[in-house]
Amino acid sequence: MTSGNFKIGVLVSGRGTNLQAIIDTIENGELNARIAVVLSNKKDALALERARKKGIETVFLDPRQYAGKKEFDRALARELEARQVDLVCLAGYMRILGPEFIRKFEGKVINIHPSLLPAFPGLDVQQQALDYGVKFSGCTVHFVNEEVDAGPVILQAVVPVHPSDNAETLAERILIQEHLIYPRAIQMIVENRLHIENRKVSYKESVSQ
Repeated sequence: MTSGNFKIGVLVSGRGTNLQAIIDTIENGELNARIAVVLSNKKDALALERARKKGIETVFLDPRQYAGKKEFDRALARELEARQVDLVCLAGYMRILGPEFIRKFEGKVINIHPSLLPAFPGLDVQQQALDYGVKFSGCTVHFVNEEVDAGPVILQAVVPVHPSDNAETLAERILIQEHLIYPRAIQMIVENRLHIENRKVSYKESVSQ
């Protein structure tokens, strides 16, 4: 496989700023992949509009149309399999993927989380960090496994926490770093540079595709 044929499926629920960062990095030639489809569980997600403006196929799946979580995840998987995606990227996707989905795409699902995992998994992350009194926070790109925000770490970026910060200002500063490291992590996967052993991710020096 050449990198130009590497296909990404992106799952979104909201604004899609990380999706936009991926799109921009592809357009400027720093990420050798293409987005095959953007899928959302929210019909009015701004991320879908971002994709449409770039001519990227979008799919809205309404969770209310399925009997339960397993059925929804199976529909999601069918959409991704139909497009033969090589990697699934969560970009502000606000549903937890079930074990069946994770097993089907084992080692091929990544996420970005706005903390230095394993610190502060879950929601309201920036407020958790402020309440705890940490001096540094940041973001983490990680593989997705069956535990929430607990998969092997690919890349992290550190952001200082200022005394004047609130959850919003800290989130904005972290988001800048998210937009830098998420496309970088994807490119490392495109180049087949990652190796996982005992949940530790190491980086190959040589590039093979």
